Amino acid sequence: MEGNETKGTETPVESRAWIGYVVPMAAFMILTAVEGSMPKQYVWLYIAKAILVTVLLIVGRTTWKRDVQWSLSMLLIGAVVGLVCFAGWVTIDPLTPHFKILGNRTEYNPFKEIADPSVRMLFLAVRFYGLALMVPVMEELFWRSFLLRWITDQDFEKLPVGTFSWGAFAIVAAGFGLAHPEWLVAILFACAMALLLRQTKSLFACIVAHGVTNLALGIFVMVTGNWKYW
Repeated sequence: MEGNETKGTETPVESRAWIGYVVPMAAFMILTAVEGSMPKQYVWLYIAKAILVTVLLIVGRTTWKRDVQWSLSMLLIGAVVGLVCFAGWVTIDPLTPHFKILGNRTEYNPFKEIADPSVRMLFLAVRFYGLALMVPVMEELFWRSFLLRWITDQDFEKLPVGTFSWGAFAIVAAGFGLAHPEWLVAILFACAMALLLRQTKSLFACIVAHGVTNLALGIFVMVTGNWKYW
């Protein structure tokens, strides 16, 4: 007999895959709160936030990279959905009552606040990177890839991307709305992203749609000077 065998009694190792989805979002939210308390340091805090969140996304990539599959058809679908969502955002939100409890965006005009042209250009480049790439990847990973599945089944890794319950759909839409001052259009946007995900099974399509919406909002802000959407 070869010693004491323990087959059938091993305790499975607890999955920590959630860390790759949650930590970047948590860091982003904490540093955003810090920005609000230190408005004079907003430029450098935002740049530091963009760097840190990007590093965390890269470090956690092994847990989520299989969720994001490139597809030309999904690129086109995502772009169209993103433009529709942008149109809805700037059309519906001005007609929506806002609540102080949900906070306010920093109406930061870099052309007024930043005297040094080189610093201004650096900020704008990082800000548009954050709008069009970092935030869409971070938020879609957290809200649509992780949270929709985790609320549906806490062993979320066994569920294919795009599989979720309607209860999870409602909770995530509400949570996404409460996380934005533009609560109504944010809820509608979350519903659109979840339905796009359910229909296409493509998180890549959602990231593209989110990125196009944010990029269009950024351009809209620059053209109109409507800094409340910044």
